[in-house]
Amino acid sequence: MSQHNIVGSEAFEKAPFVYVRKVRPGGLRRRRARTALAFLAGAAVAVGLGAVATVLALGPAVGLS
Repeated sequence: MSQHNIVGSEAFEKAPFVYVRKVRPGGLRRRRARTALAFLAGAAVAVGLGAVATVLALGPAVGLS
């Protein structure tokens, strides 16, 4: 393997390499909203499956099914 002696390189500067001049507003907000919606949908599905599993497990003892 080669060894590098990089001194004063841009890789070690604290300033960002790419300067963002303009960011469209709302992009992060939409992404965060989409993530929250997906999480809530997954939680709803998990609760529904848990309810079905509970009814199937406890149904015969209570007299259901």
